[in-house]
Amino acid sequence: MTDPDTTARNRYFALAATRLAGAAGAILGLVLIARAHATLPKAIGTALVLAALLMIAIVPRALARRWRTPPEE
Repeated sequence: MTDPDTTARNRYFALAATRLAGAAGAILGLVLIARAHATLPKAIGTALVLAALLMIAIVPRALARRWRTPPEE
């Protein structure tokens, strides 16, 4: 059986890593948009930024909901 404190710490780190990965993806997309001269790389960069922002907004909340302690009856 795992220690509840260790499990909570690992889940917190997973949530933080998800947010950091999303922020890194958004920054990568912004760099791609800024340095591109053609339309296709700018479109890819825009899609990357939008996907990263959705990842930042949705994935940590979904993980927290999945890991929520069930109510005791």
